[in-house]
Amino acid sequence: MVLSLTPLKTLLSSRQSTESESSVQKHADATSVPDVPALDGKKGAHHDSDGESSVREVADAAELDPELNPGGLSFEEDTAGGMGRHLGVFSCTLLIVGRIIGTGIFSTPSSILGSVGSVGASLMLWVLGFVLSACGLFIWLEFGTMFPRSGGEKVYLEAVYKKPKYLSTYVFAANAILVGLTASGCIVFASNILEAAGHEATRWNTRGIAVGTICFSVLLHGLTPRLGVYVMNGLSVFKVVILVFVVVTGWVVLSGKTHIQDPHANFRNAFAGSSNSSNDYATAMFKVLFSYIGWSNVNYVLNNVKDPIRTLKIAGPLGLCICAALYLLANISYFAVATKEEIVNSGVTVASLFFRKVFGPQAQKALTVFVALSALGNVVTVTFALSRINQELAKEGLPLPFGNKFWASNWPTGKSPFPGLILHMIPSIIIMIAPPPNVAYPFILDVQGYPIQVINLFVVIGLFWLRYHKPQATRPFRVWLSVAFFFLAATVFLLVAPFIRPANGVGDTPPLPYYLYCLVGIGVLAFGALYWVAWRLVPRWLGYEVVQRKEALSDGTYVTVNDYKKIH
Repeated sequence: MVLSLTPLKTLLSSRQSTESESSVQKHADATSVPDVPALDGKKGAHHDSDGESSVREVADAAELDPELNPGGLSFEEDTAGGMGRHLGVFSCTLLIVGRIIGTGIFSTPSSILGSVGSVGASLMLWVLGFVLSACGLFIWLEFGTMFPRSGGEKVYLEAVYKKPKYLSTYVFAANAILVGLTASGCIVFASNILEAAGHEATRWNTRGIAVGTICFSVLLHGLTPRLGVYVMNGLSVFKVVILVFVVVTGWVVLSGKTHIQDPHANFRNAFAGSSNSSNDYATAMFKVLFSYIGWSNVNYVLNNVKDPIRTLKIAGPLGLCICAALYLLANISYFAVATKEEIVNSGVTVASLFFRKVFGPQAQKALTVFVALSALGNVVTVTFALSRINQELAKEGLPLPFGNKFWASNWPTGKSPFPGLILHMIPSIIIMIAPPPNVAYPFILDVQGYPIQVINLFVVIGLFWLRYHKPQATRPFRVWLSVAFFFLAATVFLLVAPFIRPANGVGDTPPLPYYLYCLVGIGVLAFGALYWVAWRLVPRWLGYEVVQRKEALSDGTYVTVNDYKKIH
């Protein structure tokens, strides 16, 4: 499946301008993509002056060795259009914090505790989740600084798995569009708002509010992009303040100066009742890792980041460390206030249980609103990033209804990918209105986690492949290979363990089979492969040739268009 590439050092040894131009021209001819006019200052990539040299060095490396160039668009073409580079270190750090903090820490500790059976094991999983996330972050830092483009894993898979052509793009697209959802965050927001208002969270009022939530986020980013960034940053700061408040409250409770009886009870025999099933730990680990998802959020929007290489290296570790510290301390606060049984039975409202026990019913209602706003902030942040992925997929020529040019555009403002936002919204709404929320929420978490691990597996394998075949490629950041091996081993475990029968025989999403979410996740990726067969192989079998061409849209965005021509 992997293309054997010529080492970069061969090209560097013959670095003459005429040879470089010839190499680029041959590559363009081989991919059947005609030349496009040079980009002008308005439509080209907007590089921050301080980081222009490092970004230019990476871009030049791809021009010298076209096989290092992911996808069909050049660096200049891919970064053209939109608002340009407007996100700095502060906004990018909050982009990570806002993506990580949201649904998970307020909602999943109960199901994680229910899976592993003990407070000690639960806390250990949160620490292990941070370690694994940090390993993944360093791998993504190497890829992100090597290929400073929007799209994240899409770009990295395309850079490694060249053959069959675009298969990795289609498989990744199936997961990004069909499973890359904000449904769970919208459900949590709806349930908390209803609880704060004193209304019963029925099947349809929960869904109605959830649908309204994602519609608000799409309109905010699609029609008022700058205001969307300000709102996103403001909600991220607000979430940090709320978690700090939870942590400080937990410290006060642990001091023994509140009405909470024996706040240290859960910590005495912390590992009592721990599960012996590897399936239980793997399933719980998926939920922990899902709560940490977001450390790669800046990788998805690098076309909008000032001095992307420097910013990514600062914002990534800083954002993840802030969240990890708050996560661990918040869990300790939960365990100091409530018993194991109360937390397990709290469902998706464990934070509300915390506030009710500490401050009473009235405070619970007020603070449940704050938790809901935290979930809203997560939805707004996720929507911002995932819409950029959808746009990048459309720019690559992914066949979509109404043509990929529409979905790749920044219509109607010329600054924000409103069509990409809509493409993200549609499957999220379908998931929200289909299954019952009490079953849908944990199952959605599980389904989202599994295909992500499959993609992570191929990304980290790709890292080793590039290190071997392209040892002298420009890498502004290099991860230790021992870290990558550890991440690889953990990923393999997380892919195998869910198929082992759990101790209770049913898993945590009854009446659904415990292995169903794995099969659904694999099915999503398989659908992407079938979609590739339908659009890339079937036309060839029917006597048609796929001819690619590049086209500049009115908003400055460049897009790859596939034409199907009859072979005579």
